[in-house]
Amino acid sequence: MHIHTVYFWLREGLSDNEKEQFKNGLRSLFEIKTVVTGRFGASIPSPRDVVDDSFSFSLHLDFETTADHDAYQIDPIHVAFVDNHADKWTRVVVYDSEVMV
Repeated sequence: MHIHTVYFWLREGLSDNEKEQFKNGLRSLFEIKTVVTGRFGASIPSPRDVVDDSFSFSLHLDFETTADHDAYQIDPIHVAFVDNHADKWTRVVVYDSEVMV
């Protein structure tokens, strides 16, 4: 299984409507046929030194295979998400990993 985790730092000053549009965009990614499981959440403030809580939202998607993940990257829904929402973030960091157990 391939796990795709994306952290987004949203632009300061986004309206509530723009934030809601972004969340709806994240939800749209769950409709891509190669996505097994999808979820997203907002950062939780933490006083621990080992926690980076500076991001705005994280996205977590599971795929059966890396080929399924690669198909997701070029899926029109994903392309539309990037086209429609890239102006809302200032930074994106992606972590891809393979399930070992």
